[in-house]
Amino acid sequence: MSENFYQQTTSVPVTAFDVSLRPPAFSEFIGQEKVKERLLLMLEAAKRRGDVLDHVLLSGPPGLGKTTLANLIARASGTQLHTTSGPQIEKAGDLAGILTNIQKGDILFIDEIHRLHPAIEEYLYPAMEDFRLDIIIDSGPSARSIQINLPRFTLVGATTRSGMLTAPLRSRFGLVNRLDYYSHEELARIIERSAGLLDVPIDPSGAMEVASRARGTPRVANALLRWVRDYSQVRGSGAINGVIADAALAMIEIDSQGLDEMDKRLLEVMIYKFGGGPVGLNSLAVAVGEDPATVEEVHEPFLIMQGFLMRTPRGRIALPSAYQKIGAPAPTPTANNPQQDLF
Repeated sequence: MSENFYQQTTSVPVTAFDVSLRPPAFSEFIGQEKVKERLLLMLEAAKRRGDVLDHVLLSGPPGLGKTTLANLIARASGTQLHTTSGPQIEKAGDLAGILTNIQKGDILFIDEIHRLHPAIEEYLYPAMEDFRLDIIIDSGPSARSIQINLPRFTLVGATTRSGMLTAPLRSRFGLVNRLDYYSHEELARIIERSAGLLDVPIDPSGAMEVASRARGTPRVANALLRWVRDYSQVRGSGAINGVIADAALAMIEIDSQGLDEMDKRLLEVMIYKFGGGPVGLNSLAVAVGEDPATVEEVHEPFLIMQGFLMRTPRGRIALPSAYQKIGAPAPTPTANNPQQDLF
């Protein structure tokens, strides 16, 4: 269960559980204070001008609140939210169908916008800049272009890989915001709020225990809270404290730093099989029996953030803290050891 736990909690579609815990207003959104301040300022400025909000790009790892912020923007502006994703827009007709159904001031939210097809992006540029859509009908000698005027709208794009956005698309957003990982204190507040909505008694020690293992991600924190709730109801009194939370998370093999079984296996394979690296992503993924994309997008970011490994042009290298974590002796520095400067 624990091997794929984080993959499931960070890449599956939004569930009813997630929706029920989404804050209904900016005042209840915990964390990302700088991003909230900028968005609220833009909303107030647009309201005073009687204009629509400028296009907004939200970037950052999965589960940090990009979709929630898009919903809050629509609610704060009093307009309708239209939601889609980059892979769902397969042809120009799909985009045209969405844009022609938008009313003035509405919010179009495109998740994973970096996965838009380049040809679709070309249709999106005039829609973002001039609020018009140029559609080509037929092909060959009979091809002709039809221009459709669109109401002024706001595009909110979300991406987990901002580096894959093309420069022309990125430059058309009036505000670019990156969402950062949450602190333990912020996550504890989110967990206490979620526990209240779920009618689950939790004390500060229980909330902090869950928060410290949630990888700095609210979505993971809420998923862990659901598991701890189930554990407490079956093997405890139904209330969550630090002891119950620790036992529940130990059962799914998530340690005090938030590492699961696959995280530890990655570190062990890097150290014992590849001598601490450098090792390529594909070789590492084959050695642990996992998909390279899952290793790169789910496990590596947290291991890098925690200081357990480092990416280099030659491959992944295990850092000193990784040896300490799994109880392996640190390598002896030698002239031929690529890690000698790390110890």
